[in-house]
Amino acid sequence: MKHPIYLLLFLCFHSTVFSQTTLEYNLKIGDVFTVEQKAHQSIIQEIDGASHEITNDLSGILEFLVVKENENSYEIAFTFKDLNLLMKSSIQGEIMNVQAKDVTKGDMQSEIFNSLLDTPVQLILSKTGDILEVTGGDSLVTKMTDASGIEDDFSKNMMKQGLKKEFGSEALSNSYKQLTYFYSDSLVNIGDSWKNEYNGKLSAKNTWTLNEISDNVLISGEADVIMSTDESGTKMNLNGTQSTQIIANPETGFIINMTVTGEAKGISTMSQLGVLEIPTTINSTITYTLITK
Repeated sequence: MKHPIYLLLFLCFHSTVFSQTTLEYNLKIGDVFTVEQKAHQSIIQEIDGASHEITNDLSGILEFLVVKENENSYEIAFTFKDLNLLMKSSIQGEIMNVQAKDVTKGDMQSEIFNSLLDTPVQLILSKTGDILEVTGGDSLVTKMTDASGIEDDFSKNMMKQGLKKEFGSEALSNSYKQLTYFYSDSLVNIGDSWKNEYNGKLSAKNTWTLNEISDNVLISGEADVIMSTDESGTKMNLNGTQSTQIIANPETGFIINMTVTGEAKGISTMSQLGVLEIPTTINSTITYTLITK
């Protein structure tokens, strides 16, 4: 009677082993992935019962071209194909409305945004999705600064420092880890969870869970986030949470759809208001959708 029990244990053990899988990117040279990004962000500041809301609506088209495969990573040319930004204030009305493709000669913002289109930067992407290195971002910032038309060196350098926080190599690496970095470096079963983290203006400690593997890979994520910025005389220090839902292609590992929702609360300060601390809440929703041709 012992043999059937041993056989049953053997079969159960092996069925568990074989249900494990490796989640990673499996890309080929020449692969092109075109992604539509949409983001809505609401920033609410309150002072003595009065509130001020700023909304940012961003949309863009991002292209990822695989140019080389290494042992544990890929070299990818990353290009902005389109970028649009609408910023509104409940007090000031429309603050910015720029469509990068619809360039208006003589309009500084329009010229700057247009200059970043179709200028690739190079990413080193690990097979788990970590962006190991970005090159070309700082050259992109220089191109954007030159497109502004500003001639005096002091003003150009001030602008360059501001743009570098958004489009420099380090900033781009931190920003787009949200889109790529969600795979485990170990074998996983359905229902397993794993952790990773990334830093930048938005720092996140993520816990990912593999929910399903069928025609697609379904992964969910929960994160504790810290938002820390210091720009144009305004500082923000916020803490919150972020939830992510991912549908990915099981063959390539690349996303088909990703939705990220988050809320963070804390304080902001403005140089013109001295030491006044302003309670601040930021709510955001970002979607990434693979465009199939």
